[in-house]
Amino acid sequence: MVLTVFRARLKDEGRDAYYALAPRMGELARAMPGYKSHKVFVAEDGERVTIVEFEDEASQQGWARQVDHVAAKQEGRKSFYAEYRLQICQVMRGSSFKAD
Repeated sequence: MVLTVFRARLKDEGRDAYYALAPRMGELARAMPGYKSHKVFVAEDGERVTIVEFEDEASQQGWARQVDHVAAKQEGRKSFYAEYRLQICQVMRGSSFKAD
């Protein structure tokens, strides 16, 4: 499994445009081959963290190169984001637990 960890801060003036586009990007991601899940968390200091799971590196690269996603990333650098950091990670080990 490959994880994309995207940490970002929005510009105040870009929030409306971001929130208008974000649902469409979520729909596109869910439709990509190899997509497993994604979740967004917002910290008390305003930093947003998005974690996206893909089956493998090829699936993650497909998402990175998806035409509408590429356009959204360009718009984000221009209009939405004050800053961001992206990390692509290979899962080395995993475990889980779920109580009855």
